Amino acid sequence: MLWSQLQNTPVDLDWSFYGPVLLFVVMIALGVPVWAAIGAASIGILWLSQVLPLSLVGEALFSGIDSFALTAIPLFILTGDVLVRTGLSRRFLDVAEALTNWTRGGFGSATVLVCGMFAAISGSDAAGAAAVGRMTIARLVESGYPRPYACALVAAGACTGILIPPSIAYIVIGLVLGISASTLFKAALIPGLLILASILATNTYLNYRHAWERGNALSGKEWIAQLVRVLRQGWYAFLVPGIIFYGIFSGRLTPTEAGATAVIVTVIIGLIIGTLKLSDFPAMMVSSAKVNGVILPIIAMSLPLAQAMAAIGVPQGFVYSVTSLTDEPAILILLMIGILIAAGCVMETTPNIVILAPILKPLADNIGMNEVQFCIMLITALGVGFITPPLGLNLFVVSGLTGESILKIAARAVPFVLFMLIVVLLIAYIPAISTVLLPDNLK
Repeated sequence: MLWSQLQNTPVDLDWSFYGPVLLFVVMIALGVPVWAAIGAASIGILWLSQVLPLSLVGEALFSGIDSFALTAIPLFILTGDVLVRTGLSRRFLDVAEALTNWTRGGFGSATVLVCGMFAAISGSDAAGAAAVGRMTIARLVESGYPRPYACALVAAGACTGILIPPSIAYIVIGLVLGISASTLFKAALIPGLLILASILATNTYLNYRHAWERGNALSGKEWIAQLVRVLRQGWYAFLVPGIIFYGIFSGRLTPTEAGATAVIVTVIIGLIIGTLKLSDFPAMMVSSAKVNGVILPIIAMSLPLAQAMAAIGVPQGFVYSVTSLTDEPAILILLMIGILIAAGCVMETTPNIVILAPILKPLADNIGMNEVQFCIMLITALGVGFITPPLGLNLFVVSGLTGESILKIAARAVPFVLFMLIVVLLIAYIPAISTVLLPDNLK
């Protein structure tokens, strides 16, 4: 049956769907690991509905993650870990500070910039928040920023981890929807930079309003001389993001190949400058494996859930229910954004992607939204959830680093959330923002 027919067909969902969903919510509320809750919901839907054999779960667990594209995830995670252990992340901070120390709110802006630089390598929000937070929060407080605001600034800046390519989130959604990760990386560059710019603008405005920090009184020649000196001392750190961006955007490297190259280059640099030893490798591998061990089980368990929901007609039922209320594209886009923001507040990005992308994409297709634009909108909207309670992963990371109250940090993060939402709306309503770098056949 054609989708144009399916979208006009009501789907009656019964307790074979609502029962497992309720079980999922209860398990999450009780603190059960997300992958286990998703697996229980998958098995419940298949067992109660009988639409597909229960053996699908076992098959999907292995076939779903048997993907070359997913190999990029542990590689980018490992690159971020090596980056911190070699001290290259501090070189990024030195350059960011040299770029912004003449401005009002200079070190605050440098903090946001180094978050963006870290995002261009690791693809992980939490890793960026932890790495940058350790380097900057104490100095931000010394510069005059209130501690809760300093934490909120780092948490907001680290949101760029999944928004600036390369990004683990775009690898996952590319796998789920069958879209090239390289294509999504290209499309995400401008939206990711817009989010970065919105955080910079928010910090600059708030700093002018509260006079937390003033720029250094440097002449143009002094500023250039300082910048040149810092670049000479740490230019090699930029080889890593340079290789990643050149390889992916030129088409010479796949994301997986770029991740592998980044690991090798980062390790070589660390060994040459003496900040990395062979004895560090076991700890690095274990640390990266722990992070990867959180992400991949969620992906594995989410794929059979997505297939089960598709089999019982959840996507077309959702489209029918929504479009029966209104067929106005502008309102439907707002509805999708609202769903994504709400989901991002209560659940991690990876399960949200695997569960919501197949449900919302038919609605996006129905209103004529470009599939790449839809992916960028979805990831960006979910990214806001990293600094919104009750889950707000970045809030928990910086709170753990400093001991500051999560609620106090969240309150200070409100202006960043508002500015980021403006960018989300721009992405949703202006297709060119996410498609301008793509070839004509993909626009």
